[in-house]
Formats: sequence, C-alpha cells, structure tokens
Amino acid sequence: MQENEQQDIAADAGASVKTPACLLLVDDDPLIIEGLGFMLRKQYNLITAESRHQAIQKINDNKGLPGLALIDLGLPPYPHKPDEGFALIRELLSLQPNMKVLVLSGQDNDVNIQHALTIGAVDFIAKPAEPELLLARLQHHQRLHEIDQQRDAQKTVSIIGDSIAMQMVNNQISQFADSPFPVLLEGASGTGKELVARALHENSKRSGEPYMAINCAAIAPDLLEAQLFGHAKGAFTGATQAHKGFFMEVGKGTLLLDEIGELPLPLQGKLLRVIESGEFYRVGETRELHSQARILAATNKNLSEEVKNGNFRNDLYHRLSILNIQLPSLSLRGDDVFLLLNTFIEMYADTVSPFVLDESARELWQQYDYPGNVRELRNIVIRLGTKYPGQSVNKAQLMDELETQLSATKLVENATSVSDEMIMQKIRADEFDLDKLIDEIESRCIRIALEMHDNNVSKAASALKINRTTLYSRVQKHGT
Repeated sequence: MQENEQQDIAADAGASVKTPACLLLVDDDPLIIEGLGFMLRKQYNLITAESRHQAIQKINDNKGLPGLALIDLGLPPYPHKPDEGFALIRELLSLQPNMKVLVLSGQDNDVNIQHALTIGAVDFIAKPAEPELLLARLQHHQRLHEIDQQRDAQKTVSIIGDSIAMQMVNNQISQFADSPFPVLLEGASGTGKELVARALHENSKRSGEPYMAINCAAIAPDLLEAQLFGHAKGAFTGATQAHKGFFMEVGKGTLLLDEIGELPLPLQGKLLRVIESGEFYRVGETRELHSQARILAATNKNLSEEVKNGNFRNDLYHRLSILNIQLPSLSLRGDDVFLLLNTFIEMYADTVSPFVLDESARELWQQYDYPGNVRELRNIVIRLGTKYPGQSVNKAQLMDELETQLSATKLVENATSVSDEMIMQKIRADEFDLDKLIDEIESRCIRIALEMHDNNVSKAASALKINRTTLYSRVQKHGT
C-alpha cells in the first residue's frame, strides 16, 4: 500500500512538472553569455547567440519559437551602435508578434530606451543588472506571454475599434471572408495585419480548416522554397526526410504570407503559378501537386513602389491585390486609443494592476501619434500598470513612456499651436534648450528616413532633400 501511494505521489509530481519556457539570450560578450547562461539555464530552456544573424539562424533551426528574448543592442558588426539590436527586435517580432523582447544593454541613453520600447521591446534593463531584478522582470513577462498564448488558443478574433477607419476594415472583412481570391493586407508595423488575416479565416467557410502563417522575411531565401512547397528526401544537403511544405499542410485552409515584399523574385513566379492554377512542385520532385489553400498576403512596404523599382513582379502584385485592405495607423483612429487602453488593462489585469489616466494624461494619450501603433500602445499600458499599480497616472508620468516628449510630427504639424505653447512654458520655466530641440527633431527625422528606405543612405538623403555627404555627417553627429 505504501509503495502504491509513493508511486501515485511520484506520478502526480511528474504530471505537475512544467516545461521550462524557451528564452533567447543574445550578447556579443562571451563572459556575459557564460555568466547569465549559468543562472538562466536553471529556469529556462536557453538559446544563446552572439550576433543578430546567429540568433535568427538558431531560431530557424529550433523546433519552437522562444516566448522570451533578452538581447543586447550593441551587436556585431557594429557593437558600439544600437542598429543591430534594433533590427533584431523587429525581426523577432516579425517571427512571433507575441514574443516578449527585453533589452539588456549598456547603451541606455533616453533615445535608445524609448526607441527600443516604441518598436516593440517590452522592457529595458541597464547593464550591469542585479540578478534578482533580471529574473523578476523575465518572470513577469513570461506570465504576460502565457496570457497572450491563452488568448490566442481561444481563437476568438476581436477587431477593436469604433472609428470610421476601423468600421471600413470590419466591413471589408465581412465582404472578403468567403471570397476564394487572395487578399493583400497593407499597413505599417503594429497595425494588426495578422489579426485581420485571422479574422478573415475565422469568418469564412474555411474556419474549420487549418490557418497557417509564414514570414517570408524570417527564413533564408534558399530555404524558403522548401518551407512553402515542401521537398523530397535528399533534395539538398540536410534534407534527411521528406517535408510536406506549408501549401500541403494547410490543405483547404488559409495561408498567410507575411512580409510578402521580401519574397525573392525567383519564388514570386512560382507563387504566381500557384495562385493562377494551384499547381506547384516540391523541391527535388517532378510530380505536379495542387493546392486548394486560400492565400492572404501582408506587407508594410509599398508594393506598387517595389514593382516600379523592379523588386516585385507586376503580374503577381495585381493578382494579390484583387482584394485589398489598408490597415490605418493608430494616429488616424481617434478615440480608438481609449478603447484599446481599456481592452489591454482588462486583458492583463491578472498580472498587471489596473490604473487610470488623469485629465491631462488622457489629453496626451489622444494627441500622441504612436509610431509603433497598437503594439506600442499595448506595451505602454503594461509598463504603466507595472510602475503605477492602482494609481492615477499624470501627464509627466505618461510622457516618460513615450518615444519623445512631443513627437516630431506633432511639432511640425502644429507649429503655431501646441509647439508655441510648449515653447513658452519651457522658456518661462527656464528649461528651454533650442539646440537640444533641433537635434532631437533632426535625429528622429534621419532615423525615420533610414528605416523607411532600409538604411539606404542615398534614398534617405533624397527623401530628406539633403545631399548624401551631409546625411553621413549628421548620422555620425547623432549616432543614428
């Protein structure tokens, strides 16, 4: 009897063991990798990397995506600049929008902190960090990631927004859901393209079939074809077994091709054939296969411009854009920012304490332009709830969480109203610094132009109406 009881206890204990969460640690310092790795492996299934390229490669090789990432900003080949770290944040979130990316970096000036948070990082911890603080922050965001997973598992898509722009989006979802034709989803990062894709699937007659998404920018071009169309055993080095590919796995369901603008030109022709006739071939095979999948495509690029520049096939663009949904930036959605505020406060209430905004903070909440869109707003809610649990948040406290105290866009657009008032207040308080204000505006404009043109200096300089050498010197000045 005693032996059976011990076996039952052991069985119960084994059943309650929780699989460790997967954590990606990226730092170019081997000592930090070794030291943090020793501590973190006790609680996490750890993946380590010393560069952005190595991090993405290891994630692609791993069977599952990590829910947490702890990354340095200064990574090779530019360890003294934050560029590689910022690029890695974007890539990780394109792979897994719900991934919680925490920054652990010595490059902790205000500009870097706010920009990292704006593009999707959920936390910024300055080096050197106390181990207890680091573990506490990781555990906090691990819980938030679990909440996001539980929400996704319920498969209940809710497109939040009463603005005219979002009413149009919801109407288009209803109109396009049952159509067999592709839908092109266009909009800036963080506007909710994948959420709309899921809504199109779940409101369609295909809702009982699989829904799958593949990020065309996150997989190496030489492997992307095999992931999409599948491959035969031995088709290439490392192909130790046959692989069905996304088109076969999704069956009659819906396949989202995210970041479609990054699809290599040779693959664009093969995708066009699938759309037109359903025909495709697995890598290493000559037997023709047929797809019955409904194809959705998403991009934050201007595909018509990509066509003009020779980066995207004109015929594929017109086939993909038969039906088109434009996702509006959050700055165009009016009072939706308050609906989203309340939604995220309620969504994370089990982990992040609710808070309220006072009148001045509510005014700023509505005026801010949210360059990171809904994703940025969500992260601001989480940070405010963590810092000010159960409290009333004022304008100054909210300002600390925004990318700039007054966005460059608002400053330019309202030069005779908001800007004048702000300037007068600063002058009266003897806090005005013209050089600093000009530098902040110039630095942000340069950063935005470079991001819009994929760090192509010539194109960014042309967009800013300055010459290339001037842009180079100003990039060096600001460390942009």
